[in-house]
Amino acid sequence: MKTVRVKVAWGITGSGDKIIETVEAMTLVKEEYMTVDIEVFLSKAGEQVAKYYKIYDKLRESFAKVYTEEDANTPFLAGRAQMGDFKFLIVAPATSNTVAKIVHGIADTLLTNSVIQGLKANVPVYIMPCDYHEGRTKTTLPDGRKLKLRVRKEDAENVKRLQTMEGLTVFEKPREISSIFRNELGTAV
Repeated sequence: MKTVRVKVAWGITGSGDKIIETVEAMTLVKEEYMTVDIEVFLSKAGEQVAKYYKIYDKLRESFAKVYTEEDANTPFLAGRAQMGDFKFLIVAPATSNTVAKIVHGIADTLLTNSVIQGLKANVPVYIMPCDYHEGRTKTTLPDGRKLKLRVRKEDAENVKRLQTMEGLTVFEKPREISSIFRNELGTAV
């Protein structure tokens, strides 16, 4: 009997915050769920950040399909999401720009368009915003140094708006990714 393969779309935006931990979590999930094909979709800035953090080659080695945004419809992620090609879509990490666009229905990038079109077709969407809570935070730079940042009130408010959207689940930490797969796919075989 032929094994049924399940496809998951993973979008990466231009945020370096938690990018290394996210790649590690997705790589572990890929190894655990042998019947799941995870296709990686990088925004233009996502590709730039992946190269800056020196994880671009690791993505290409670890995942069979890695695409970079050319425009809002290329590669054809939005259409494939609407047609049910993917069990779910996960965007991690998501910049405050991506979050704001989704909250306000702006579908002018590959990932914002795909999220909005996927939601219209009842495809579950999971998003990990980089600017989750208002206030001070630290992020790790590619060279390992820490950078102190301020998460603006407006960005944290957009995360709260995102949490109210039907069909969309917001999560905060890369370690939550394994639970998402378990909830969507059950225990790995």
